[in-house]
Parts: sequence; structure tokens; C-alpha cells
Amino acid sequence: MHMGAEMASSADQTQGNPESGSSADPARAGRVRLRRAAVMAVPAVAVAAGLAIMTAEGALGVSFSISGMPFTVTAKSLDGTGFEQFGGLDSMIDNSPNQGDTGGQVLIVTSAIKSATLDSLCQSVDLGGTNLLIKAGSGSSKVQATDLTTDSTELSGDASFNNIEIGNDASTLTKAGVKGPKGVFSQQADTVHIDNLRQTNYATTAGVFKLPGLKLSFSDSGC
Repeated sequence: MHMGAEMASSADQTQGNPESGSSADPARAGRVRLRRAAVMAVPAVAVAAGLAIMTAEGALGVSFSISGMPFTVTAKSLDGTGFEQFGGLDSMIDNSPNQGDTGGQVLIVTSAIKSATLDSLCQSVDLGGTNLLIKAGSGSSKVQATDLTTDSTELSGDASFNNIEIGNDASTLTKAGVKGPKGVFSQQADTVHIDNLRQTNYATTAGVFKLPGLKLSFSDSGC
């Protein structure tokens, strides 16, 4: 998601960088370099619906190769303790059929929460003509997650933070136990509350993920 909202390490510092030590063709490498240059030239913080988002270049938010297929996550509300957020790049496998003109990399915002509770979680992925739909936590028992991270390209909602710090170096974050890359812009807070959460994600990880009332189905429409 695993919070709307959308910097800088060298390519050699990026874990899992498909360019490093590879024989990528010049056109593909050029596209990736141009994308990175644009991100590094315009570090910014955008605020939409009360939710602050940073974009950054510098590290993978997950330790596995992403499929390159985005999925949607929504929830009526999210309550989290120990919140961090910073930018990065996720990578697909070499020659992934989903890479399009991205060069196999996706610029993402990593959000990390030490402990999270979500009301009425919905997750959907478009499989081409039909959607794989997962729902949970709509009854009295809510979805619970620990050490939750989400890599997102779009995030929206009505958010509030307690004891927020904006502008930290991502390598010094302490609230959720996740360290970002050196020199990357980030933020962190003691707690976060988000109503009407909606995300477009490429990856989610969690230490523990409890989904009461889990229902998996196929549907003509997504979340």
C-alpha cells in the first residue's frame, strides 16, 4: 500500500538497478537517465486533500522485482502508528512484457507504517477484461498489518498527522524502522489517519497481514 501525492542517489547506489552491469541498449538507457535527471532537478512537496507526497530518486522500495501491473487499493479509513514516506524506483525483470516505454523502472513513493488498521479494505487488479477483487475488514474486525510498506504512483485521501517532520534525510528515519537512501527527501510522523484512502500501487509488503472476512472474486469493475 500498503498514502493525494507524488531527489537523489547515484545509479550505483540503487539496489537492483537493471542498468548496473547490464548491456541495456542506448535508447533505453537514455530514457532512464532523462527521467532521473528530471526528478533530481525538481525536488518538491505537493499537498492534495491534506496528504503530503514526495517524489525522489534513490532506492528500491521493495526487495523483489515487480510485475509492472498496477493494482488499486481503497479503504474507508486507515489509522497508523509510526509513519514514514520517501521516494524511489521499483524495477521489473529484464525484458518484462509490461515495461512499455519505462525502461523497466517505475518512479514510486514508498510509505511505511509500523502498525496499521484499515476499515473496509478493497484491492483490485485489472487482468484485461476482468478484475481480480479482494475485500476484507468490512465487519466489526478490521484489517491489521505490521511493518507495512506500499510503493505507489498515485495516493489520495483526507489525512492528518501527529508530530510530523518534513524534510528529513531518508537515511535518518526512525518512526517505522525503515531507512531510505542517503540524500533523499522524506517525511515521518508519530501517527497518521486517512479517510477515503485510494492508492495505485506496484508493490506491498508486510510482516503480518490479517484479513478478517476475506473474500476473493472476479468482477467486471475494480475498487
